[in-house]
Amino acid sequence: MAPDTVSLRYFLVLAAERNFTRAAERIGIAQPALSARIRRLESDLGTQLLIRTTRTVELTTAGVALAEAAPAALSALDRAWEIARRAGAGEAGPLRIGYSLSAGSETAPALVDGLIRRCPEFAVTAAPMPTPEISPAVAQGRIDLGITRAEQPGHGVRRFPLRQERIGVRLATDHPLANASEIGIEEMAAYRIQLHERAANPAAYDGLVALFRDCIPTPEFVTPAVSFDSSQRALRTGTMVSLAGEAAVSAYPSGLTWRPLRGAPTVTTCLVLPREPSPLHRRIRAVAKEVAAELDWLT
Repeated sequence: MAPDTVSLRYFLVLAAERNFTRAAERIGIAQPALSARIRRLESDLGTQLLIRTTRTVELTTAGVALAEAAPAALSALDRAWEIARRAGAGEAGPLRIGYSLSAGSETAPALVDGLIRRCPEFAVTAAPMPTPEISPAVAQGRIDLGITRAEQPGHGVRRFPLRQERIGVRLATDHPLANASEIGIEEMAAYRIQLHERAANPAAYDGLVALFRDCIPTPEFVTPAVSFDSSQRALRTGTMVSLAGEAAVSAYPSGLTWRPLRGAPTVTTCLVLPREPSPLHRRIRAVAKEVAAELDWLT
């Protein structure tokens, strides 16, 4: 039978004091109670720990070994209790994040960094996901939170605004429209417009296409054949432009720039959490609010 940790801690005080009276006073219990604890500890271990005299206490070989090994063991146990407590309070443990590609350049990394800095006990894994899959994954518990742009249909989740940003035009630095401080919707409609495929984020796609519903003629929307082309070759030629949020500006390769789209509404990136929050989810939301305030994401 393993000894209880209280008796073990009492033993360490006694081993340091080498006197039952002083040890009992230091602990704050009666001397007979301390003696009973130590006898129970020896019984549990099946070995004698102390040699008792009228005035002092000497440690046996087993007592010396226990006095040397116990502090590290108790420290590890205290650490385990603390980790368990923090996990129960939503401050530790595995944290699985799924984010849409539109949030991958700046928003998701900034939130992950904020979570790790404030809760270093989190073991964070984050990966891009198709936007329509994020809400079901959160509702089913396959991931702990999602980061996605635009309202997505789904049950069992709640969405909280995380970031608002202007929609603008991503284009080549030598494009004829790049000299303007803002670009009008009609001006942009004169060029082929690159958009992600609708299946990746139907709500966002439909909202962007709707911006051009009054344009005559209707612009040509093009889905790039290589959606992960970081060099954006099609834009660098100047024959095509694309719609992009302001947050992606920092990730642009050389040769590209961004201009606000006049008259376009702001878009909201949301934090997706289960409808019934746990302490973990409440902690995530609190940190997300702090990060959003720190970076002025919702002003």
